[in-house]
Amino acid sequence: MSASLQRTAPAAPVRIVHLGLGAFHRSHQAWYTQHASDAEEWGIASFTGRRPDAATVLAAQDGLFTVVERSGSGDSFEVVGSITEAIDGADLQRLMQLVGSPQTAVITLTITEAAYAIDPATGGDLESSSALGRLVLALNARRKAGAGPLAVVCCDNLAHNGEVTRNAVLLLAAWPPGQDGPFAGLAEWIDANVSFVSTSVDRITPRTTPEDIALVADSCGYLDAAPVVTEPFHNWVLSGSFPAGRPRWEDAGALFVDDIEPYENRKLWLLNGAHSILAYSGLSRGHHTVAQALNDPICRAAVEEFWDEASRHLPASLDVSAYRAALLERFGNSRIAHHLAQIAMDGTTKLRMRVLPVLNAERAAGRPGYGAARAIAAWLAYLSSTTSGPQDPLAAEINSVNALKGKERTTALVALLDPELATNTELVASIDALQTAFATAFPADDSAFDHAGR
Repeated sequence: MSASLQRTAPAAPVRIVHLGLGAFHRSHQAWYTQHASDAEEWGIASFTGRRPDAATVLAAQDGLFTVVERSGSGDSFEVVGSITEAIDGADLQRLMQLVGSPQTAVITLTITEAAYAIDPATGGDLESSSALGRLVLALNARRKAGAGPLAVVCCDNLAHNGEVTRNAVLLLAAWPPGQDGPFAGLAEWIDANVSFVSTSVDRITPRTTPEDIALVADSCGYLDAAPVVTEPFHNWVLSGSFPAGRPRWEDAGALFVDDIEPYENRKLWLLNGAHSILAYSGLSRGHHTVAQALNDPICRAAVEEFWDEASRHLPASLDVSAYRAALLERFGNSRIAHHLAQIAMDGTTKLRMRVLPVLNAERAAGRPGYGAARAIAAWLAYLSSTTSGPQDPLAAEINSVNALKGKERTTALVALLDPELATNTELVASIDALQTAFATAFPADDSAFDHAGR
């Protein structure tokens, strides 16, 4: 076997800075940049989030990594070289240097949905180690350098994610009110010089395993310590301006639109919403992967019922039926081991974006929203079944109320998602009854599914 991956040609100059170096970023934004017709002009400097590990591994192989596209018929392998620097997220000096350079035109983010939750009553701390805190400090460095405008592109699963990012960044930049010193006027500068692009991103990318690393070594003849395995499908929809330019991502299939909301909702509700339902119902019933859960009639019926409700609130122009059919095929790809435990993280944040909008829309239309209610019930069933405790921004609150019994517990947990919903005793009673459909692992039939809320 040959040595580790190493570059044999000059790397592209850094013009994109990315926060959140992980598997999805590499299978998606980095892949799209590699496949742009002007890729030689657009190198990416990617910073890690909480830990430096990914940067350490990638830096040792010049930022190169293998994308393994895994279909039902086999695997294909491609070396991607668009990441030209892989950097520890704690290296704030390098981040400010790069963002402060006029050569940098785009900042992309994959920092997870929970990272955008900033309390407007208390603001934030620019000296914090949060991803958005580092971003604001870097934008201040650009202001001081006079490097001109640029675009910030949120690639996390949030509705209106460009606007959410803009609001969070401006809140941090202006806190505390009436500030003076080096950050005075920063919010105003950001508002005038930074565009916030909204996106819808889609490519199922599970965590890399030791077996994946061994597969690349055996199949390709080189050692790659950081490959990513992903599905052949990929989708990227963007809306917003790029005042300093951007790669020709459309050459790789990216779509630029004026109104992104329908695309956001289709993806958040149908794909991400189904993922959450499969994660919580599947884990409750002893499954480990998306494909396993989809083969369980209880879990699949819960997904289909939720999809029926969500589809009523999506425009016909998006061809929702074809999208649903494609999702079933993608979810059923057993060669992509998308682990439910990974999807189950940060449930309170995800359910607010993936399920509550559908529930509220159904109830506003005079319907009970049992499909969305059942999705919440699956989360409650999962919380009853897990012994390790939830990985969630509200984990302490969840643990404090999860020991309650019956409707008191249900009410308290629903209140963590939406306090107003928890005051609806009829809805709470439905959710309380619906969760029992997921309580028995591997039933002989699916009769339990229809016992409540019909």
